[in-house]
Amino acid sequence: MTTSVLPALFVPTDAPANVSIRPAEPEHPAPVDRVIDAGVIARAARGNSAAQRAIYDHYAERIFRLAKRMTGNVGAAEDLTQDVFMRAFDRLRQFRGESRFGTWLHRLAVTVILNGTRERGTERREVTLDPALIRSGGHDALEPDAKDRVRRAVAELPSELRMVVLMYDVEGYGHDEIAELMGVSSGASRMRLLRARQMLRAALAQDGEEFGR
Repeated sequence: MTTSVLPALFVPTDAPANVSIRPAEPEHPAPVDRVIDAGVIARAARGNSAAQRAIYDHYAERIFRLAKRMTGNVGAAEDLTQDVFMRAFDRLRQFRGESRFGTWLHRLAVTVILNGTRERGTERREVTLDPALIRSGGHDALEPDAKDRVRRAVAELPSELRMVVLMYDVEGYGHDEIAELMGVSSGASRMRLLRARQMLRAALAQDGEEFGR
């Protein structure tokens, strides 16, 4: 696995001024539903810096990677990741354990990333799609220029459709998980993926390219 660049700007709420903490980079990203100790969450809600850093280190890599895929920009992804965690720590006292903490946090992350992407409008995005090409029809042998056309076509999708494509085809989320994180039904997630692939096929057909079978 290629190591991602992770944000280095997160500062826990009780840290001294002008102090930044760089999260540890895990060998493998933590799955959304992996449980983090309830005591860590409680301490983080009280502003404990070690607990906040533990949460940040546990989840930041996957959130940052999704933000980078959506924006195509490291700086924008760093900003969005910071925003996710700052908002999360502000709201930790509202977490009641009605869902897994990872699900609660990633639901917030998806909302922040989608809103941030909409605000950035037509900013150029760059998507890594090799895993998606394999899942979507076995196009792992596409020439580099064809892959570039696929990336550009994905970048032009409406943000909600692009999010589903990236979460399902690239990041490996299931439809039930996507539905929970995006606040839609599993059927709606499937329909968004179908619609996205239809739009990709139409866009690529103009270049004489195919997407999926």
